[in-house]
Amino acid sequence: MAQLIFITGGVRSGKSRFAEKRAVSLRPTSGSLHYLACGQPSDHEMKSRIARHQHDRASANVPWETVECPTDIGSVAPSLKENAVVLLDCVTTLLSNELFQNEDWRDEAFQQQTKQKIQNDIEKLNERSEALIIVSNELGYEPLNGLVDVYARQLGELHQWIVSKADEAYVVENGLPQLMKGEGV
Repeated sequence: MAQLIFITGGVRSGKSRFAEKRAVSLRPTSGSLHYLACGQPSDHEMKSRIARHQHDRASANVPWETVECPTDIGSVAPSLKENAVVLLDCVTTLLSNELFQNEDWRDEAFQQQTKQKIQNDIEKLNERSEALIIVSNELGYEPLNGLVDVYARQLGELHQWIVSKADEAYVVENGLPQLMKGEGV
């Protein structure tokens, strides 16, 4: 079983940059770096974010293997090389992509199946990698409507499940990572 690290924080808090640095630090000499990108260029903001993340990885002079993976992240597991360090960015987007593919999101059984699928896919990645780093966002607390309530509840449950499995968990604020779980806490 791989080392599992969870990194969360607000939008533009520096969590992806920290996750990339952490991944590079964990890569064995013979290992590879895999970036599973769940974001889709759906609007100008996402296009800018994706471009910034691509630029950051390219300028790091580290050989990232990027896989665009908006859904079904477990399908990547069989192709991972030995000693792979995998960075999954991000659970927030992955859940949205998986949950809102169609109108089934209203069905509680579908909600549970979606959460279970993501958990199973994370376990597949964890079994096949040297280290798995999972990035996600913290949500603001706004008045919830049906869709937002379902999403926030599912995301919160996923976060708790990931942290329960994680060796380390961080919250990043203003570019500063705070270790919340792991050695030294």
